[in-house]
Amino acid sequence: MQFSGLKVSTGGAFLLAAMSTAGYAQTVELEFMLNAGPTTMPVWQDLIDQYKDVAPDVTINVNQVGYNVIRDQLPIQLEAGTGPDLATVTNLGGLNPYYLDLTPYVDAEQWERNYGDTLRWYRAGKTGGIYGWQTDLSVSGPYINRTLFEEAGVEIPEPGATWDDWADATGAVQGELGLYAGMVMDRSGHRFAGPAMSYGAQYVDENGNLVVDEGFRAFSQRMLDWHETGLMPPDIWPAVSGQTYADGNSLFFAEDVPFYMSGSWNLSTVENTVGDGFDWAVALVPCGPEGCGVMPGGGGLVSFADTEHPEEVAAFIDWMASNPVARQFYTRTFQIPANQKLQEEGLDYGSAGASEKVQDALNLFGEMAATSARETPQAFRIQGDNRSSAMFSATADYLGAAMNGEFTLDEALDKIREAIAQNEN
Repeated sequence: MQFSGLKVSTGGAFLLAAMSTAGYAQTVELEFMLNAGPTTMPVWQDLIDQYKDVAPDVTINVNQVGYNVIRDQLPIQLEAGTGPDLATVTNLGGLNPYYLDLTPYVDAEQWERNYGDTLRWYRAGKTGGIYGWQTDLSVSGPYINRTLFEEAGVEIPEPGATWDDWADATGAVQGELGLYAGMVMDRSGHRFAGPAMSYGAQYVDENGNLVVDEGFRAFSQRMLDWHETGLMPPDIWPAVSGQTYADGNSLFFAEDVPFYMSGSWNLSTVENTVGDGFDWAVALVPCGPEGCGVMPGGGGLVSFADTEHPEEVAAFIDWMASNPVARQFYTRTFQIPANQKLQEEGLDYGSAGASEKVQDALNLFGEMAATSARETPQAFRIQGDNRSSAMFSATADYLGAAMNGEFTLDEALDKIREAIAQNEN
C-alpha cells in the first residue's frame, strides 16, 4: 500500500521522509480555513480525526467559515501574507499565484493518473504543477418539486425541453397553486453561465479574450423578463447588492417554487432537509438553441507557498486524495468523484445512507456534464480560466443591478465588459 507522499514500509510502519528527522518530535499545528455545510462538516472532522492516527504529531486547527469569507477575505489575507496553511477554495485558477506546488512532496504520476482532468484548473495556464485536490466535481442543474407539478395538474417537461418550455410549465404551476415563484436560480454568475452557453455565449473569443456576446445577452434578457413578470422571485438576484451570493434553498424547501437551478453539491442538503416532505427530483437541464449547458466546478483543498510546514500540509492533502480516503470522502458527502479511478469503479452511495433518489440524481448530473462537454465545451474551458471568477462576479453584480432598475440591460452588459477588461489588464 502506498500513498504518494505517505508510504508504508515493508515492516508495515508509516514512513514520511520529510517527517523522519529528529526534530519532528515537536507537534506541528496547521491552520485550516474550511468552508463546509452542515452535512459535510462532520465528514471533514471525522477524517481529520482519522489523520491523527496517521500523523499523531500534526494538529489541524479548523476554522469553519462561510463561502463569502473564502471568496472575499482569503485573497486579502494571502496578499498580506497572513493566510492559513490550508484552505478549501473555489476560485481554483485565480488563486494560483499563492499556491504551494505539491509536486516535490507527492507521486506526481499517480496524481496525474487519478486527477489529471482537474489538475489543470488550478494551474492558471501553467504547463505543470500539482496545486490542489478536487474535493468535489460539481455540476450545475435543476431540482424540481414533483408534488407541486402533480397538485397543479401540469406535466413535467420531457428531456430536451427548452428554457422557454420550462418557464411556461413552472409559470403554470405557480399560477394554478398561487406560489411565490415558478423558478429560482442561485445568485451566481457560475450558475448563470451554463444556461447562457445554451444560448450561444462563448465567454472567451477566438483571441483568448473574455467576451460578453449576443448569446450572453439573450439569456440575460430572459432573466430580466422572468423577474419582471414574477416568474423568478425578487429576493435572490435583485435583493442583495454587489457580488453577494444568495441561494434559493429556503424557497425550494418551503415549497414556494417548483424549479430550483442549483447543483450537485446541494444533494445531501436537499436530501437531509426535505426528507419525505415532498417528492423531489433532479431534472435534466433545460436546453437553448445552442445546446444544453451546465457548468462543471466544485471546490478544492490547497496549501499556500508561504506555509512554514510544506511537507506536513502536502502529506495531509496527499492522504486525503489517496484512493481509499477519497472514496470515503466522496461517498459520505454524496459527491461526484474527481478521481478518475473511482469514477470508473463507481461509488456505493447507498452504503453512506444515500437513497435511490440521490444515487439516480448523481448519475443524472454526470449525464448532464457529459452532454455539456459535447455541446457547450466552453464551460470546461472557462472553469479552468484564472479570469473566470472576475467574469462570474461581474455577472451577478451588474445583472442584479439591472433587475433592480439601476441599469438598463445594455448598460449592465457594458459594466460587465468594463469589469472584465480591467481584469485583462
